[in-house]
Amino acid sequence: MPAPHRLATIALVAGGVGAAAAAGALGWRAFGERRREQSAVLNETLPVHSKWWRDLAKTRGELLYVAIGDSAAQGIGASRPDLGYVGLLADELRSRSGRTVRVVNLSVSGATVGLAVRDQLPRFGKLRPDVATVAIGANDIADWDADAFAEGIRAVFDAVPKHAVVADLPYFYFPANERKVAEANAILRREAAARGLVVVPLHEATKRQGVRGILTGFAKDWFHPNDRGYRVWAGAFRPAVISRLAELPGRVGGRG
Repeated sequence: MPAPHRLATIALVAGGVGAAAAAGALGWRAFGERRREQSAVLNETLPVHSKWWRDLAKTRGELLYVAIGDSAAQGIGASRPDLGYVGLLADELRSRSGRTVRVVNLSVSGATVGLAVRDQLPRFGKLRPDVATVAIGANDIADWDADAFAEGIRAVFDAVPKHAVVADLPYFYFPANERKVAEANAILRREAAARGLVVVPLHEATKRQGVRGILTGFAKDWFHPNDRGYRVWAGAFRPAVISRLAELPGRVGGRG
């Protein structure tokens, strides 16, 4: 059993105030056990979500939406894979365009920026997306290396089209984490601006949820968003994705 200070560190990194509040109510030992149990339950959904997205990618569509990301893009913590932010944005594209949409979700649970460069970019290069979203970097915070992050994010941004919609890192609640997130987001925004990429304010959107978001926006592992949390993520992306869609009158995509 990890020491109480170790459980505190896990809680702060993984879930911020929500985890700390739960731990305060339950006691660190009980909280640690419960969190491990719930994390194990969600871990069992990783291959399920991955297969669901792989199968969906085989469905053809008039528009092609490609996502780069980590477990959040996989929708881990949502009650169904399509209720993560990628699925919600795909529904938005279908509804607003009146077209069928092929979704290729390249994301991998646990991916860092470096792993996205290694595993996702080679596949991305074979596609010609009409809409592309990028949300990567949250997993870099636990073992923060600013130089490695900057190198990786430059590689990602060099590989995606100018119309790609990029999210900054979400709110991490506690000062020690937020200092790293602030540095990461400064790097991300600088590199995106140098390439003319749109950055959506995911950090602001998640921070704005306040106490209500802490209590209602997390899955049971106190790390991943739940259905409500993913609606917040999708809402941060939505204006930029809709703007991109407006640039596509008459275009038929889905190739690659």
